[in-house]
Amino acid sequence: MIKRIKMRTLLIGGCITLFFLVLVTRIFFIQVVNGGVWQERAAGLVEREQTIKAARGTITDRNGNILATDSPAYTVSVNPLLINELGIQDVVTEKLSSLLGKNESEMRALVTAKKEDGKFYQQREVRSEGYKISPELAEKVNELREELQEEYKARNAIVMAQESKRFYPEETLASHLLGYMSRDGKAVNGLEVSYDEALTGTDGYLNYQKDAKGIKLPDSQDNYLPPQNGKNLTLTIDDTIQFYIEDAMKEAVAKYNPLSMTVIAADPNTMEILGMANWPTFNPNTYGSTPDQKNFINHATQSIYEPGSTFKIVTLAGAVEEKLFDPNASFESKRMYIGGFPISDNGHAYGWISYLEGVKRSSNIAFVNLGYNMLGGERLRHYIDEFGFGKKTGIDLPNEAASPIKPLVYKSEIATAAYGHGLVQVTPIQQVAAISAIANGGKLLEPHLVKEIKNPNDGTTEVIKPKVVRQVISKESSKLVSGYLEQVVADQTIGTGRNAYIEGYRVAGKTGTARKVVNGAYSKSKDVVSFIGFAPVNNPKIAILVVIDQPDGTNIGGGTAAAPVFKKIVSQTLQYMGIPKDTAKTPDKKSKEVSVVQAKAPDLSGKTAKQARSQLLSAGIAYVTLGQGDNVIRQYPVAGASMNPGQRIYLLTEESSKMKIPDLTGESLRDALEVLSLMKVGVTVKGEGYVVKQTEQVAGEQRTVQLNLQTAKAAVTGIADEAPISSDPSSEAEVKEQEPSGGEGKTDGTDETDETDETDETDNNKASANESESSDDPATNGASLP
Repeated sequence: MIKRIKMRTLLIGGCITLFFLVLVTRIFFIQVVNGGVWQERAAGLVEREQTIKAARGTITDRNGNILATDSPAYTVSVNPLLINELGIQDVVTEKLSSLLGKNESEMRALVTAKKEDGKFYQQREVRSEGYKISPELAEKVNELREELQEEYKARNAIVMAQESKRFYPEETLASHLLGYMSRDGKAVNGLEVSYDEALTGTDGYLNYQKDAKGIKLPDSQDNYLPPQNGKNLTLTIDDTIQFYIEDAMKEAVAKYNPLSMTVIAADPNTMEILGMANWPTFNPNTYGSTPDQKNFINHATQSIYEPGSTFKIVTLAGAVEEKLFDPNASFESKRMYIGGFPISDNGHAYGWISYLEGVKRSSNIAFVNLGYNMLGGERLRHYIDEFGFGKKTGIDLPNEAASPIKPLVYKSEIATAAYGHGLVQVTPIQQVAAISAIANGGKLLEPHLVKEIKNPNDGTTEVIKPKVVRQVISKESSKLVSGYLEQVVADQTIGTGRNAYIEGYRVAGKTGTARKVVNGAYSKSKDVVSFIGFAPVNNPKIAILVVIDQPDGTNIGGGTAAAPVFKKIVSQTLQYMGIPKDTAKTPDKKSKEVSVVQAKAPDLSGKTAKQARSQLLSAGIAYVTLGQGDNVIRQYPVAGASMNPGQRIYLLTEESSKMKIPDLTGESLRDALEVLSLMKVGVTVKGEGYVVKQTEQVAGEQRTVQLNLQTAKAAVTGIADEAPISSDPSSEAEVKEQEPSGGEGKTDGTDETDETDETDETDNNKASANESESSDDPATNGASLP
């Protein structure tokens, strides 16, 4: 008996010992051998990693107005499992389809969607109508969810997830420059593509410990990596100038119904692009509804065409630089043959005229003499290359086009190239760079659209400086060519650019009309008309090219259709910039007394900054916003006050005295004092007339601005005012201003001239193009705008 008990005890003890050995061995393998694997699995059950999305960089104009930014968006999903359990398929299908504009049959397929095993899905996104919808539409979807909750206790039958999407508050404004972001978050076209790497941030994450319900544990050991938001771009674009451009284009499109139209405005001294627009256009917020893919083409950088007579500026500049151009020398304007190729001036013979008159009339014979007979093929090609034609300009936009210019071999090729036909093929941006070189003293500059790149993560800023490509012509030649091109506009009798004349401003420019090539031959009815120029001649602030492809009508040349567009944009822009008019009488125009109707300042108090801006732009009134507030608190001039032509309205949106002081350059003393008084800033004044320089000083909490002034004459001509003669050596034109004093008004007396001789240049080019078909010496035809 005892022996049996001992045997049982040993057996049980052995089993227990064996069990513990197995258990210990198992624990050893779990904790030591496979410890890392099980630790990762355990961490997966208690740890959670949450991605923190980085914000894409904001794009603003040069004044800080937002052109592209991230905004809240919502993605709608349905819960087929819950919907079918409650039997509300019909209700959800009908009402959600109506809200999102989705086909009911497609919606029903979503709300009844099943897995392969036959079970209903718990979540299905409503693509694409419910993907990244606006907050306004999301609010309506939320109302539907509340209805479902109240009637069926089924709020979660519809689920919304908050995300973000790219938003363009100005809609079509500058759309070709900006490009857009697809719904999948990919950059498409424009600066969104060019600067995608800089604009795109790096996502961060938060790793923390949670309980079974997903709630963060109080003693969680967090691992946090903050997101690096994308860099912000400040453009060279001024959205007010951009508005002027697009507004003038709308008028021209309505009048001439062209195939397309392009306008580029630049600061010729830096090649900062101030505005660039194309028609037809698109809205980047609703790019999917754009009716034609051609609307996305940025003709300013992607289209190639024969320029026609606007290209004559290159031939003229080369002849002046080589000291071959004598404005008083004469030539005979009559039909001539070069290599069997007939060339004429409108089929007319003006007889013996001076070369300056030939420039004013845009005489093909004059420019063939200059380019073919005087410069010759080798030197003409040299200046074509020096001005940058045939190569990309390097502008910071994707897909820039350039048409390499073939060697000028045949005589007719040299002759036609001299006046912008045949082998010469250009893009609009190349032409703007070329005219800017003539305006700025002979320097070819690289055009650019981004002024600053700001890193919000560390506060650093990269400033994009102007880049000189090369010196094309001398400063002296630049001044001479500018003067000759001014005569094209100023001469109101024979100047082909006379419709670009602006009373009070010196304007230089050149018209162009080129026949398009269709099916390998010059068309007899399809033209590309253009005008290129800059102003003021003595101190250029803006250079503009206007290109209109296939305007409707007969005898529609660059002087008829494009020059008035140039005039309107430049008139508004120079006044917006505060460039005072030269009040001296112009010898080429008869003096007329023009009564100026003074506009009244609108009442903008209490309106949102966006509403005020929209109203002012529509009225053609320049403005400056002071502060970062959402609503207008005060304004200057006050509501109902008479405004001088070109005077700006200042909108105060904050009470803070620490607001950034605006650029007051070009303002009269009175206006500058009123604005600074609104901001509670002290003022010292040196000189008289208009503000040309301002210097800010800070003493404690008090800010003071010193204003340096010049008279209108000095500001326009660039010649410094003479120092006043005074018997008192202590009398200095520097005073402490306590209260606003009377300022100086500005007048606008634009004198329009009837169009009596608009067909000269148009017919010249048409005649040459038509006659070229009989040439024995082949000349390469050009491509047209798409």
